[in-house]
Amino acid sequence: MKAGELRRVATTMATRIAAPNPDIPLTQRETQVLRHMALGLSNKEIATSLTISVETVKEHVQNILRKLAVADRTQAAVWAVRHGLV
Repeated sequence: MKAGELRRVATTMATRIAAPNPDIPLTQRETQVLRHMALGLSNKEIATSLTISVETVKEHVQNILRKLAVADRTQAAVWAVRHGLV
């Protein structure tokens, strides 16, 4: 993904307000990471967009997979789409 596209995604994601939803068992930051995952961004791209480390992104991804009881990023992305996060 090019830098301009990444900035556009980051701006879009930053302006979206996440309303608390009891059906979504994730923290606000995990929800942000999940949205980025659902858009197909890599850990490095997510880290750049959210200004966090790649290691932190990896921790969030693992927490997301565990909390959603899914096996991989693709299943997490499908979950996000089905729950209207993307």
